[in-house]
Formats: sequence, C-alpha cells, structure tokens
Amino acid sequence: MEDITDSPFRILCKHFGADVLITEFISSEGLIRDAWKSRIKMGFGEEERPIGIQIFGSNVDSMKRAAEMAEAASPDFLDLNFGCPVRKIVMKGGGAALLQDVPKMIRMTEAVVRSTRLPVTVKTRLGWDGEHQEIVAVAEKLQDAGISAISIHGRTRAQLYGGKADWTLIGQVKNNHRMHIPVFGNGDVSSPEKAQEMKERYGVDGILIGRAAIGNPWIFREIKAWLSERKKIPGPLLGERTAVLRTHIQKSVDYKGERYTLLELRKMYGGYFKGYAGFKPYRIRLVTATDLSVIESILCEMELNVNIAVQSIPSIS
Repeated sequence: MEDITDSPFRILCKHFGADVLITEFISSEGLIRDAWKSRIKMGFGEEERPIGIQIFGSNVDSMKRAAEMAEAASPDFLDLNFGCPVRKIVMKGGGAALLQDVPKMIRMTEAVVRSTRLPVTVKTRLGWDGEHQEIVAVAEKLQDAGISAISIHGRTRAQLYGGKADWTLIGQVKNNHRMHIPVFGNGDVSSPEKAQEMKERYGVDGILIGRAAIGNPWIFREIKAWLSERKKIPGPLLGERTAVLRTHIQKSVDYKGERYTLLELRKMYGGYFKGYAGFKPYRIRLVTATDLSVIESILCEMELNVNIAVQSIPSIS
C-alpha cells in the first residue's frame, strides 16, 4: 500500500504478530533510473524478516533489471504486483493492467524468475472485470512460469476496492489439483472471525491483511490469538493507541523526516482511534497539524479528556 506499508509501519505490524512482510510496491522504471523514492522503499531492517520486495511495471526488460537490483538488497523473496487497480498505474500498463495481457504477464514472470536466485511470488486479482475472471487458468500459468506462491485479491480490477470480495475463485485455485504452490487470499478480512471463516471455508494457506491494518497493527495479534486459541482479545485502550502512535511517529521521523511523516500519517489517524466517540474534532486537528509538537499536545489533550492514563506498553524495538 503506497505510503503506508513503509518500514516503520511494518515494524509495528511485525511486533503485533504479522508473520511475513512485503514492502510498498516499487516502480521498476523508478528503480532502474535510480529514483530516490524507489530506492528508499527497498530499505528494511533485519527485524522485518521474512520480507519481500514488491515491484511493478509494464516492460519485461525493466522488470528483469529491477528484480536484479531488488535482489541486491537481500530480501527473502521478490513479489510481482499484477493486481494494483489504481488508474495511474493501470494506464501505464502496470499492476492489474497485465490481466488484459496474460501472455505478457507470463513472459514477465518467467524473465524475473530466471534473473534471480530468490523465490518469486505474485499478487493479482480475479481478473479484469466480471466477464473476464480467469484466475484459475492464470494461476496455473504463473505456477508453470516458476513462481513459489500466489496471493489473490477477491475482486476484479473493475471493482477497484468497492463491493464485496468474492473468495469463491480463490478457493477454486487452492483446490485445483494442478496447483502445488501456496495460495494466499486477500480481501475484506477485517476481524479474527472473518479470517477464520475464509481460512476454513476456502482452505487457503494464508491470509493477507491490507487496508484493515491501516492505523490498526493490533489486528494481527487479535487474529492469531483467535486462530490458535479461539481467544478474543479486546481492542487496545486509548493509552496503548497513543503510545503506539507515538512510536510510529518517531520511527517515521527517523526514517523519512518530519515533513513526510506529517503528510503520510494523516491517513492513519482514523484507524488508530476508530470507534472513539468525539474523535472527529481531534482528527481534524491532527491532519492539519504542521508541527510534531502540536501532534503531541493533541494526543495529551485526548488522554486527559477521556481520563485514561497512558499504560505501560512493551518496548517496540
């Protein structure tokens, strides 16, 4: 997720139970042209392993060269994004656009697999639109091209993120007797109960959490406790939320500076304090704040007004 799943956020997700991490998707063209934003997206710490570097693009040779550069950063695997539905990516032939040209998708995958010693995985969707949901056949071809695992979002490109994710075809891919690589499902998993339902109903090898983790790294802790022990963990109190947000802010400042932190965390605040009555005026102030000291004063005010002391939180390294 662009400007969300950077290293500071991934560290928090790992701390709260995420098993595998993947970077923000990185433009192959940006990498081979040595763009600063593309290079910084490849950065990760040892505490984030196992981690995959995710790349996207429309040119086979550029993707091959980008894969070689990504391998030099020593991730645990490479992930090819054939699923991003965003217009600016699709119009340039990247992401989900490859669902309209499956032969090219396969050539690109084969080229990347041949260019690296690392495992290569793919993230994609059910198809381009409701009339072209060909993921069962596409998954077979990607497997034959040499990938080590596939992740499938239960929507078409035409749906973007609207409507309801349909896991039926994800289940068909998993239960296809020709498939022998791990199959992961993605889409609308926003609670421990939903994770259990999708895993048991469709038999997937794992579940990807995306938007549900925005401002909510605790979701991994909650899902793992439910799947392993059927234990329902209550949501974090305000003290834990503000403490973790402070950690997120500091790590982000250390990673990319105050300016980018203030801009990019704006999309996180709603998740951090979802469900708190009276949060709206605080959110408006948080997203318009132009100084970290102002953010801190707002958080302190919130803690005082709801009369919940900041609790002692285990250190997040």
